[in-house]
Amino acid sequence: MSTILGLESSCDETAAAVVDGGRWVRSNIIASQHDLHAEYGGVVPEIASRAHLERLWPVMQRALDEAGASVEQLDAVAVGNRPGLIGSLLVGVSAAQAMAWAIQRPLIGIDHVQAHLYAATMPAPRNDLAAPGKMGQADEDAPAAGSSCYPALGLVVSGGHTTLYRVDSPLSPTVLGATIDDAVGEAYDKAAVILGLGYPGGPAVDRAAARGRSGRHRLPRSLLAPDSLDFSFSGLKTALLYKVRGRPVGRGRQSRFERSAEDLPEQDRCDLARAFQEAAIETLMTKVERGIAQMASAGHPPRSLLMGGGVVANSLLRSEAVALEHRCGIPVRLAPMALCLDNAAMIAGLAWHRLNENVDGDGLEIAAVATPGRAPRPQRHR
Repeated sequence: MSTILGLESSCDETAAAVVDGGRWVRSNIIASQHDLHAEYGGVVPEIASRAHLERLWPVMQRALDEAGASVEQLDAVAVGNRPGLIGSLLVGVSAAQAMAWAIQRPLIGIDHVQAHLYAATMPAPRNDLAAPGKMGQADEDAPAAGSSCYPALGLVVSGGHTTLYRVDSPLSPTVLGATIDDAVGEAYDKAAVILGLGYPGGPAVDRAAARGRSGRHRLPRSLLAPDSLDFSFSGLKTALLYKVRGRPVGRGRQSRFERSAEDLPEQDRCDLARAFQEAAIETLMTKVERGIAQMASAGHPPRSLLMGGGVVANSLLRSEAVALEHRCGIPVRLAPMALCLDNAAMIAGLAWHRLNENVDGDGLEIAAVATPGRAPRPQRHR
């Protein structure tokens, strides 16, 4: 059973994990940077990359210590090398290259978004459902992720990605639809700013929505063309802005809104948070049902639905996914709460499949790639 050290630094979480056999999480350490970015209401790339430089080696050492693993016991080193913030990615890739070279083990580059899909097939680390970052043993009673999952419909929802996939195997996702503007997690962050709820926006809006009254407001659901599997959340964000602050008066630099979020009673802001959340999640689930129908029409009905990414921690999304499972009769696999945030356990887990496919790994020349898509083939020195 191969033991793999995974590293993740694509955005603002510095993470390291040790995973056996692509499944059993021996440690899963995450150092969040929320406190560093809170005053800006979003991630500042330069601050993020500098924080990774400070935190990655201590996080990696803690992951090895809590797993009870020495570097000699590792069979490979894996790193999320695409997509993400280029400065942040470079820190993780450089550290992984150094480690793989030092211990003479294969180095494996992993697509961060594909890893979010794979996280939906992994069991939850024990004793760690509410606080990712603490070691927990894998749940041996959880169903294994074998060929029975596939073909699957996959949904990745996070601060940077809202993408629907046909997934034929852990290593073979095909894009069916993606956002044409904001990712849903980014829209949540902007909604939190509009409503004055703080950062990070996703949990803040979710908490406020739980106190809101349904039906007090209705915000638009942008579904695009009747058969479209793409997403759009910019209109929802703008509609919320006008509900909160009114229509702008004047033009250019002289334009002003009628009011600010602070002028609204707290209950009104909670009601609007609920309206935003209901619109966002309904849009996601409508597209998922379209995807199921289109895969079935093409002769490849999905055998499961996989959901990964930070927004999968959202309470309404999780409850609606359960309802969809009962309504459509398709097993729904949600990433465990501890594996929703950017984490290295999903990187190491997916790397096990890559290692089985290519025992030599990708070579030390792997590159950090900021944009989604296929990573460039390493140029080996002769």
